[in-house]
Amino acid sequence: MTKRASSKHKIDRRLGLNLWGRPKSPFNRRPYGPGQHGQARKRKLSDFGIQLAAKQKLKKYYGDITEKQFKKIFVEAERLRGDTSQLLIELLERRLDAVVFRLKFAPTVFAARQLVNHGHVMVNGRVLDKKSYQVKDGDEISLKDESQNIPMIIQTLSSNERDVPEYLQLELAKCSGKFIRGPQLTDVPYAVQMEPNLVIEFYSR
Repeated sequence: MTKRASSKHKIDRRLGLNLWGRPKSPFNRRPYGPGQHGQARKRKLSDFGIQLAAKQKLKKYYGDITEKQFKKIFVEAERLRGDTSQLLIELLERRLDAVVFRLKFAPTVFAARQLVNHGHVMVNGRVLDKKSYQVKDGDEISLKDESQNIPMIIQTLSSNERDVPEYLQLELAKCSGKFIRGPQLTDVPYAVQMEPNLVIEFYSR
């Protein structure tokens, strides 16, 4: 289990938004920060503060991955040819745990990470337990036969809370999906506005 799982419900209130757009988010009931100073008037952020907030929002969305991992993804996006901010989003969406979440095999990215870690997920018929694995175009992501009866998975697949994005293809009957193409920022169904350009500015200071 990810070490961040126990605090995932606090992330929304700390950031001041419903990051994943979930109806059970505590931010829906208490739209202010935690603690005795949570409702205090907020100061205007500096440019650095705005950039930092954009980075934290994106980093936490994908399961609060570590700073070392996130910086590594940024460096890779910067190395590739093209728009670095778009490439950053694409690399994050190619993570195996993110793909499992997008295919609705898990209700949250934290649960998706747990499924991968525990060996429930296969890529092209082979079990992979590396959550940061970069899924390639045409890869088939599926669940082991014995894993398809897990109540959490059955419930999430039947839920109408969110849809599978167009850059993925889900075969519900087989509990499998295919990664069609790398997405652009506008293709990704974020519940809140993401600003990867500010993340690039943060690391380019």
